[in-house]
Amino acid sequence: MNSLAGVVYVVFLMLVVLRLFRKAPAGVAEYIVAGRRLTLPAFTASLVTTWYGGILGVGEYTWTYGVSNWLVFGVPYYLYAGVFALFLAARARRSHVLTLPDLIEQRFGRPAALTAAGVLFVMTAPAAYVLMLGVLVNFATGWPVWVGVVLGTALSVAYVFRGGLRAVVATDIVQFFLMFLGFLVLVPVCVSRFGGWSFLKAGLPAGHLAWDGGLGFQGIAVWYFIALSTLVEPAFYQRCYAARTEKTAKWGIAAAIGFWICFDFLTTTAGLYARVLLPNLTNPVQAFPALAQMVLPVFWQGIFTVGLLATIMSTIDSYAFIGSITLGRDLIGRWRGIDPEASLPLIRWSLLATAAAAVALALWSGSVIVLWKNLGSVGTPMLLLPLILAHSGRQLAGTRVVTAMIAAGVVSGGWLLLGRGGPWLGIEAIFPGLSVSAAIIVPAILSRSGPDPE
Repeated sequence: MNSLAGVVYVVFLMLVVLRLFRKAPAGVAEYIVAGRRLTLPAFTASLVTTWYGGILGVGEYTWTYGVSNWLVFGVPYYLYAGVFALFLAARARRSHVLTLPDLIEQRFGRPAALTAAGVLFVMTAPAAYVLMLGVLVNFATGWPVWVGVVLGTALSVAYVFRGGLRAVVATDIVQFFLMFLGFLVLVPVCVSRFGGWSFLKAGLPAGHLAWDGGLGFQGIAVWYFIALSTLVEPAFYQRCYAARTEKTAKWGIAAAIGFWICFDFLTTTAGLYARVLLPNLTNPVQAFPALAQMVLPVFWQGIFTVGLLATIMSTIDSYAFIGSITLGRDLIGRWRGIDPEASLPLIRWSLLATAAAAVALALWSGSVIVLWKNLGSVGTPMLLLPLILAHSGRQLAGTRVVTAMIAAGVVSGGWLLLGRGGPWLGIEAIFPGLSVSAAIIVPAILSRSGPDPE
């Protein structure tokens, strides 16, 4: 039933998209930002689904560390999304750029834009989500994970090739309802069958109810710095560039925060039930589908699986799309001096390279949480201060900005290698990266009232 439901969902999705987009978008702006015409409901639904593709990773973390999931993957992201809505959303909509490297080039020149594009390409390659899709397909069908990874990635980007952002948003609206439907069935069934808080409290390990899940202060605090990636999140910027008005961008993010809070309550609760009912689960990434298989009737298992599939695919298509724009238009096109208005074919074919990079990185890593943490620990220090400066209008020498980005990346990446993917000398990699970036950029700001000389 799970396999059949998945097939029906994919066929339905493809038929809807092919019917809606028989005529391909004309022009780069239409393809990348849907002609800047996104309404509030479309903006909100698309942002909610795009930013919650890590559904199996949430299950993995909750099963492993308990309620600290909310303090790691909830609160810091609400906080920075709120900051984005208040201070950056309207600025982004008022701008005339289509991508973040466009903004960087306006402020700091082409070398800085090329460096930023390279970082963004790695950060947006949807490797973690591709891995989750492979795990889900493996659980539902028994196929090898790599088969699910390859097939799921191909299906997720097929309709984007033709329709661009309009196709992404159209499918996101369908996926928005499916992602909520699955957990609105699963959680009440668990409560009615097994009991509520008293059942969970009696069955959970003591550490799962501790605020830090046994990880300690730094283990939680590091995610509040990793969550700073929200302020450099290309999906946020793309939706703001595409919004109909500045108010659409600001209120769309605010509404999305409300939906994320509700969904986090459902997913954290489901993860706790999975820990109690499936204490010997060998692969915690499978916590949600395994719980659904245990407690739901066959029909609703299929619906729940489709909800998970929709949640993951909604993020893969969006980030693969952003990655293809970054690679084709912002990196290759900018490097070769191609007119941005003529970059549409290059963007489309860059989808293949983006998909291939995501598949390779997913199969190499094997852990959703590791991918999130490592990419955020390296990419955020490289981009955070340059983007804040770009929005402030402050001019610095492009060479200084490029130096700061490269130095932050080298230090954070080297720190990860020395710590073999974890903290080295008891310090998480994101902290030295941010320190190096600040050490290069902040003195230039404090010592000069005017632009930094070239």
